Amino acid sequence: MDPQYSAQDIVRCDLCEIPVPPMCCDICHINLCIVCVGVHLSDRSKEHKVVPIEERGSTINYPKCQKHPPKICELHCKHCNIPICVSCVSSGDHDQHKKGDILKILTSTREIISKDLEELTKLICPKFQQAASEIPDQKADVKQHSLKLSAALNQQVEALHTEIYGLILRKQYEIDEMEDQHLAAITTQEDVINKALHEIKQVILDLQKLLDSDDVCLVSEYTSRNEEFRSLPAQFQVTLPTFSPQEINREQLYQQLGSLSPLLISYPLIDEPRILTDIQTQYGGFFTASEIYSVSCLSGKEIWTNGNNKVMKLYNLKGELLKSVQTKSGNVPGDIAVTRSRDLVYTDYKDSSINVVRGTQIQTLITLRGWRPWSLCSTSSGDLLVIMDSDEWFPKQTKVVRYSGSTETQSIQWDDQGKPLFRSVYHIKSLSENRNSDICVADCDAGAVVVFSAAGKLRFRYTVPNYFFCATFCPTGITTDSRCNILTSDFNNRRIHIIDRDGHLIRFIQRCGLQGPYGLCVDSRDNLFVADRYIGQVKKLQYYK
Repeated sequence: MDPQYSAQDIVRCDLCEIPVPPMCCDICHINLCIVCVGVHLSDRSKEHKVVPIEERGSTINYPKCQKHPPKICELHCKHCNIPICVSCVSSGDHDQHKKGDILKILTSTREIISKDLEELTKLICPKFQQAASEIPDQKADVKQHSLKLSAALNQQVEALHTEIYGLILRKQYEIDEMEDQHLAAITTQEDVINKALHEIKQVILDLQKLLDSDDVCLVSEYTSRNEEFRSLPAQFQVTLPTFSPQEINREQLYQQLGSLSPLLISYPLIDEPRILTDIQTQYGGFFTASEIYSVSCLSGKEIWTNGNNKVMKLYNLKGELLKSVQTKSGNVPGDIAVTRSRDLVYTDYKDSSINVVRGTQIQTLITLRGWRPWSLCSTSSGDLLVIMDSDEWFPKQTKVVRYSGSTETQSIQWDDQGKPLFRSVYHIKSLSENRNSDICVADCDAGAVVVFSAAGKLRFRYTVPNYFFCATFCPTGITTDSRCNILTSDFNNRRIHIIDRDGHLIRFIQRCGLQGPYGLCVDSRDNLFVADRYIGQVKKLQYYK
């Protein structure tokens, strides 16, 4: 026996289990003892090539070992997911790892690849091609519908133009009518004045003749009419009309144009949300003291977790532990989050710090004075939002602080009346930024989800009445999805609430085996990850169709 092999890694005949067979079939990828060579070659249904085991791989391109060239890799470490040679095995680096024959793994992997290829070519790709082929028609339909809306709008504009022109003509008629009335009054006065003037001129002629006359009787009969003409005929008084333009109410005019119904784009939810994966972590179990608290997506295939110990753990969807990081201080982390640059950040409640993990190094970003950080999240702009409690226990205060780097840029603590926005009892709170930049806080102390605008103004509180058939609403975890919906874990009632951006309940997620839903996060495809506190699982759920 080659001393480089341990007892568990010894090569055996694949037909009769005799150890250290001298031959192998390079096509069927099996090891053969001398007795079994003839048995194997008797199967004429397929081609065979039996060679000494030392020449194994002469017809197969075995990978060369990266650590021990020029040796070839005949085994595959399932834990590390890499090919290994006999020297890798003897080094002890893979002692506790499961190993398999690389050719068998290659064969099974090729079968998986073949099935995946068949599914991709026959089912998945045609489905996406069909969807892609419908996009131009959908865009054309949108354009056509917009043209119909524009035509209806233009028709309304023409109707308004006609109506406004008619009103203008009506107003102009009123002006013309007043002008005629005014001119008629002046003309009447003109006639009276001209008549009196004619009489005055006649009197003047008569008086001139009378002065030249020697007729005593005619002169003695003269009667003066000057008193009659001293005053002008009665003058009329006029108040000229004025035009006072009415201020145009644009909003009213806009409303008179007509109303547009809103564009509604909905993404239907699944009637019954389904479990895609149950990821069993090293936390939890009903008979252990270990509990999982938080989950944060590094990608759609890897998740960071933390619980009630000092180690933060990275898992893949198979539940395989990929990385463990102990906190810098040795304290239990309060909360974790993944930044836009894919770094892990965590809060340390006991030493009042916020830290970032980069590779194998841990750097303290922020150290607080008088406050202790609890929950945090990374925003779309790269800022950090942190919920923190004051050091003093009475009266305990809570606030949300925004950090750009290590600089505080915003603080949310009081309402417009100077009253505290948060209840501070057990500091069970978490937060998330919505896609519309709202700040969403799960406040278990208050039994509410509290939502603020990006400017820190309170938008709404979501609460649930305490009916006799359900426990007190205790939101512990919170996250948001690409549709701006808010998801919060209702720990006491073992369910997830889905709330829209304005605080209206859409539905519950329940009956998915949830025992104690706590931390939440969603990936880029709106799959929901739920940290189930007591059973130590992370459940990956689909809730959109």
